[in-house]
Amino acid sequence: MPSFDTVCEADFVEVKNAVENAAKEIGTRFDFKGTSAAVELKDKEITMFGDAEFQLTQVEDLLRGKLTKRNVDVRFLDIGKPQKVGGDKVKQVIKVRNGIESELAKKLQRLMKDSKLKVQAAIQEEKVRITGAKRDDLQAAMALIRKEITDMPLTFNNFRD
Repeated sequence: MPSFDTVCEADFVEVKNAVENAAKEIGTRFDFKGTSAAVELKDKEITMFGDAEFQLTQVEDLLRGKLTKRNVDVRFLDIGKPQKVGGDKVKQVIKVRNGIESELAKKLQRLMKDSKLKVQAAIQEEKVRITGAKRDDLQAAMALIRKEITDMPLTFNNFRD
């Protein structure tokens, strides 16, 4: 039976490269000289450091530009609130989303049921597998998901005939 998986996965190689490029540019830019501005990646979290919230905004803009150049969708970023570190320094943690949360998975499942397409959606850990009897139904389901779910960068993989 034909099926495909709906997933939400960032290309972590490209994310790592974008963070390294941003860190390199922060080190060479004149407006960041002598400040604590920095950006680093650990596991699936990007941490930005700065002297003030204004500087964090500049670092975030720089990082977004680098991610966009590397074709990484910025909707993967879950930006936290700035935190005081000590003295007058601030930091901000950005989580890189990976996997579909249960709320969104349930929304996808409900969307497939309400669409009257002859497909079934099954939640499997951090992905949603959609199966149907015909390829055309699966392609219609993909188009429907792209149209309806715009706040998350969903991709489709593991297409089986």
